[in-house]
Amino acid sequence: MNKFGLKKGFFFIAMIGLMVVALWYVLKPYDYTVAFKSEAGIGTINQTLKLWNVNLNHSQPMHQIGMDELVQKIKLDGTEYVFRWKLTRANDSTTQINIGIRDPQHSLSNKMSILFNDSDFEKKVKQTVDDFILVLSSHLEKFEVQIIGKATFPTTYCAYIPIRTKQSLKGRGMMENYGVLSTFLLEHEIILNGQPIVEILSWDIETDSISFNFCFPILKQENLPVHPKVKYKEIKGLNAVKALYQGNYITSDRAWYSVVDYAKANSILLKNTPIEVFNNNPAIGGNELNWQTEIYLPIDN
Repeated sequence: MNKFGLKKGFFFIAMIGLMVVALWYVLKPYDYTVAFKSEAGIGTINQTLKLWNVNLNHSQPMHQIGMDELVQKIKLDGTEYVFRWKLTRANDSTTQINIGIRDPQHSLSNKMSILFNDSDFEKKVKQTVDDFILVLSSHLEKFEVQIIGKATFPTTYCAYIPIRTKQSLKGRGMMENYGVLSTFLLEHEIILNGQPIVEILSWDIETDSISFNFCFPILKQENLPVHPKVKYKEIKGLNAVKALYQGNYITSDRAWYSVVDYAKANSILLKNTPIEVFNNNPAIGGNELNWQTEIYLPIDN
């Protein structure tokens, strides 16, 4: 083959290559992608994403494909954007976050404009992601989790009120019933025997729904007084994986996910029924990082 033929062949191959790349670029599922890492667990990022989304203007409820994958729809300046968040555990302390972003109505024009300049589309979505990064960073500064390891939760007798709510509203459920429970026990001179407890009965990770008993440990006695909301029970002692959570009780569930991650890494099978013991009274105030919660996730023997 002469030189002209070789050049022509190379040119033809190059053109085919360019056409393949161009076709891939046009047909790729996202108009823009963003990736970053965070020193937080998948569960914490999942919950922070959902809470952030609720507080955005013109956003729809996030669709959870799994704990590690969520789809978000937001309207920015009247245009709907789709964000697909994928969370991957990079190591024991870091999560890789990849976001694919698409404007279904202007997908091709967005892809083309990004090639040549900083488009309004690119600026809007980058700013949106930056806003979340700021929210996540601020949230991570407000609590600490320390894994203790295997421990025993002791048998405890208590007065309690059953509650069913969303995971993010656990704190509200406690506050709404704290006065009822404490006033009733005080009026009847029932002796307390420990710090307040939350006993999770069911935890639906897909829907973030929980049912739990808000408990005050008491000394067991005969003829306990009757109340339309207050009940009595014994929480059986159990083997568990324990963690200490420092921070506002509203987000103490962040420690649940940390314990779950720890158990997976150490091949420990757990039940998704955490028990929380609250060692400080929020009504006193003070630095929330000094509020301590003991977290127990029962080991599934």
